[in-house]
Amino acid sequence: MHVVSPGVDLYTFTPGQGRSAARAIVDLPHDSLVVTFVGRIQPHKGPEVLIRATSELLKHSPLLRHKLIVNIIGGASGANTEEVDRLKELATWLAIDDVVRFAPPVPRADLAQWYRAADLVVVPSYSESFGLVALESQACGTPVVATAVGGLRTAVADGISGVLVDGHDPKAWSSVISRLLQEPQRRVLLSMGAIEHASHFGWDATVRGTLDIYDQVITQTRKSLEA
Repeated sequence: MHVVSPGVDLYTFTPGQGRSAARAIVDLPHDSLVVTFVGRIQPHKGPEVLIRATSELLKHSPLLRHKLIVNIIGGASGANTEEVDRLKELATWLAIDDVVRFAPPVPRADLAQWYRAADLVVVPSYSESFGLVALESQACGTPVVATAVGGLRTAVADGISGVLVDGHDPKAWSSVISRLLQEPQRRVLLSMGAIEHASHFGWDATVRGTLDIYDQVITQTRKSLEA
């Protein structure tokens, strides 16, 4: 068995002009702390984990409240047409609806700016075949906090381009997110590591990997026929 990772568009998803310029474009305060989720709003993607983690974070670090913005960007998918409303009600019930903001799906041409504008992108999926959102974010220079499941263990270099979290305990997620938000120097190092890590997953690498496998199969078939 040979595995070739999907590619990320390294021409669209780049650090661009940086975080400050991106925040001006997407209308986010320059001095805010921004945590962003991007994806389909369905349970297995884990947006509820982020909402509950935000509640835990503000219980233990209430001083972050006036600076914290949690973006949940995406729309309902499949049969889960009421999931967005349910999560909005949850945020209200937890009294964090002043911090958690919901936005509809963003056009692909604009998505890179939202990644760049964030201090962290969170991918709390319960399962993930690969995790393209994680790579797109890292290519834009934004570290990722993701669940240590499936392809996310390849898409995120733990401790280098982001942090992998075991399980979905909101308190554990809160601890990781809070620590990173309060360590700007570490985020800078992770940002540098994110760009480097994502650079190995461009479509050029995917094409080369695919062609290499075809070459191997053709060569082996030719040798077996000659034998």
